[in-house]
Amino acid sequence: MKNIVVLISGSGSNLQAIIDACENGVIDNGRIAAVISNKSDAYGLERARVAGIATAHLAAQDYADRDSFDRALADLIDGYQPDLVVLAGYMRILSGEFVRHYQGRMLNIHPSLLPKYTGLHTHQRALDAGDTEHGTSVHFVTEELDGGPVILQAKVPIFADDTAEDVMARVQQQEHRIYPLVCQWFLQGRVIMQDDAAFLDGVRLPQQGYASEE
Repeated sequence: MKNIVVLISGSGSNLQAIIDACENGVIDNGRIAAVISNKSDAYGLERARVAGIATAHLAAQDYADRDSFDRALADLIDGYQPDLVVLAGYMRILSGEFVRHYQGRMLNIHPSLLPKYTGLHTHQRALDAGDTEHGTSVHFVTEELDGGPVILQAKVPIFADDTAEDVMARVQQQEHRIYPLVCQWFLQGRVIMQDDAAFLDGVRLPQQGYASEE
């Protein structure tokens, strides 16, 4: 059974989707070894406790700078011998040293169809641009913010009377489907990062990640 460590900052809805996937067999060869947050009041920590998963909290203010915090975080993560590190709403920019340490075994989910709308407020930005579709992307983490190779995307429609909250709810439904799936692909050895690209079953994926013909 392979070890997953999940980093969160907030409510942990994607964490819950991964917990559920481990329990119902969508992820059949992995377990969440620990959930770690930079926020002591993150509701995701309670989700983990309810599921019997180890939790930890690291406060940034206890460290002199980003690099020292990230070194402490890496030491904590490595104590759980992770095969996969999952960012699930982890709202800190990671240092280059930290990213390189987990290169090729750290995933993130971003609420846009990358490379569009890196950073924050993606749903409102899509509305402001007049987009008719939006979505979410699971990608490998690199030193470029939200810039790592995309593995899988899911699209949702945007309707004329939508608010940012409407779009967010639609996107989150898709996030909860595709993030556990990509975690399973990774733990099965089906998806890897190589030459700054994502490969699934030995095939280099295009910029938008895997796209089913079905």
